[in-house]
Amino acid sequence: MPTKWTYTVAKMLQGIGLVVILVGVFMSMSLGFQDEGLSSMKMEFQGLMVGGSLFLAGWLLERTAGRP
Repeated sequence: MPTKWTYTVAKMLQGIGLVVILVGVFMSMSLGFQDEGLSSMKMEFQGLMVGGSLFLAGWLLERTAGRP
């Protein structure tokens, strides 16, 4: 029986992951407008990897624990 705590943590991880992705994309756009092409790509890639990993961890936790 899953607890409400694990479900809440899973949803928080997913939300934080999406925010990290969004911040990475906005920082990438900011660097791109300043003609920092490689730095822009690096920032976007890092944001996608970290945010995607957090989202995936939350999704897996939610799937293994189930809904409360």
